[in-house]
Amino acid sequence: MSELSPRQPQRPLFWPDIIFQLKEFLAETKDEIYIVGGAVRDALLHRPLKDIDLATSGDGLKLARRIANHFDGDFFALDSERDVGRALVDTPDGRLMFDVARFRGEGLLNDLRDRDFTLNAMAVDTHGDLSLLIDPLNGESDIGVRTVRRCTPYALASDPIRVMRAIRQSLQLGMRIEPETLADIRQVSPQLVNVSPERLRDEWFKLLALPKPAAMLRVADVIGVLKFVLPEVDALHGVKQSLPHVRDAWEHTLAVVDDVSNILSVLDYHRSDNLTSSFSMGSMAVQLDGFRAHVRTHMETQWPNERSHRALLVFAAILHDVGKLATANQDEAGEWRFLEHEQVGAYMADERATALRLSNAEREWLVAIVRNHMRPLLLEALTPRTIYRFWKQTGAAGVDICLLSLADYLGTRAEHLNQGDWLKFVEKIRILLEAYFERYDKLVEPPTLVDGNQLMRILNLKPGRVIGELLELIKESQAAGEVQTMDDALQLARKYLDDKPATN
Repeated sequence: MSELSPRQPQRPLFWPDIIFQLKEFLAETKDEIYIVGGAVRDALLHRPLKDIDLATSGDGLKLARRIANHFDGDFFALDSERDVGRALVDTPDGRLMFDVARFRGEGLLNDLRDRDFTLNAMAVDTHGDLSLLIDPLNGESDIGVRTVRRCTPYALASDPIRVMRAIRQSLQLGMRIEPETLADIRQVSPQLVNVSPERLRDEWFKLLALPKPAAMLRVADVIGVLKFVLPEVDALHGVKQSLPHVRDAWEHTLAVVDDVSNILSVLDYHRSDNLTSSFSMGSMAVQLDGFRAHVRTHMETQWPNERSHRALLVFAAILHDVGKLATANQDEAGEWRFLEHEQVGAYMADERATALRLSNAEREWLVAIVRNHMRPLLLEALTPRTIYRFWKQTGAAGVDICLLSLADYLGTRAEHLNQGDWLKFVEKIRILLEAYFERYDKLVEPPTLVDGNQLMRILNLKPGRVIGELLELIKESQAAGEVQTMDDALQLARKYLDDKPATN
């Protein structure tokens, strides 16, 4: 039997309806066309399909355009030189992405051998029986024993980004990385510094989107990958912290990332009762339950290339204390001293975001979270004025700052958590979130009573910084309940100008 002979798999392949529609549409096409890669793996594992790779002996760009046109989707030319096109198609089960490429090398066998892992090196012939599997590298067998195995000894060296994919797929699918593949990962990892920032970013954000990102960090650390992706985070190992911290900076970071994931799960519609069985999560769930819909909507924000907001928040949790390394000094007695680190951490987060080619909006959001993650803890009396100032300084990123601050509080104290203090802190977060989600036009962005042009005309002022100062003073006083009408606003402005020292 040929290596490419289709055979019956040990378990049936599960295909959505659109695959059968695709087969019918392609029936008259003379070129060879195969479903390959992760789509076949997921069909075998009965996982939902989101991305479908097609390999063809013909023109990949032309076929992708034909698929997009037939299903009323969108077409993109991904790589004209390598003849790779993409069709985005809306289905009743959500949007599907078809990536269509000409065979790598001569024919299907070389195409499959040139892939990353055996579990992704299976194919199904769209011109044949969709229930039959083509599996020359025994990917089905590796799936059966839950193993991630490289296709060839040069699979990882030929494309170092596959190092990160190995970690992601082993965690996603609950599989182990076999020893020779693991050895290759360790050997190839230094080459990640030569991967394009865009490819590194995209694979990194897929890792951040995993259900348990703290486990991902541990694996990436143990294997030796993390230091080539986030050297500033890897360097936190062994960095001691002052009380109330009970862990070093690295273990604290892992705990905070874990707690961020748990908090997001607790505030999700489909939370598990197991998540709320602890005092910390259970009490938080009770106090913040009314914001679940708001938080869910907030977390559905999409960044460029469908990068998730959840992943961006997890990234902020990973970076939130990197400034401690840069601002730590060790004296002759071996004692650690720390300077203020939030600004340094924000600077380092900015550098990492820039290196990974995040959009300007993502970079600014990430930096805002890292810079302000301690702000809720440092707030004392939550008056309307302090609440207004908090949201003025943080904007919508303040929601993420509140969530990260909760996780940081838990990650700092661990088993030494004081229940009374925790309840007070959660109540503080509740008040802040209530202001943003339910009293926005009262405490966060009161309606405009008077604009800058009116101030200049009525008070005979010239354009300048003082106009901004007056507008901000009026807004803050509105939030505090001290200004309610235009006359109140103008009276406050006049008093401010009368009290303001004259400048030359």
